[in-house]
Amino acid sequence: MTYLVYISFTFILILILLVVNYLISATNLINGDSEKVSPYECGFEPLGDTRQKFDITFYLIAILFIIFDLEVVFILPFATVLQEVSFLGYWVSIIFLVVLTIGFIYEYISGAITSTSIFDHRS
Repeated sequence: MTYLVYISFTFILILILLVVNYLISATNLINGDSEKVSPYECGFEPLGDTRQKFDITFYLIAILFIIFDLEVVFILPFATVLQEVSFLGYWVSIIFLVVLTIGFIYEYISGAITSTSIFDHRS
């Protein structure tokens, strides 16, 4: 029964937020706020094409950052309770680290991070 209340409350909240968002955005468009609907809200005209193509390396580095950021999120709680973790919990975290290390080695070998790697900058 509590799940039904929770799910119904969630759907009602989503509908309320969507309606409020639609009303606020429609009000801004009717008032004619041209600065708000411009590509840049600073008031300057764009200097070039606003739909520039980005190098795929940018996205690969962003994905790598997210992956290793999540690694920290999962490993930090484990490190704080290391004394209370069972034998199984210890090996589960070791397997997690091994899988992440294999993924990092694969990314490095495939050349995804060679253009921005600190090892490539030679003085």
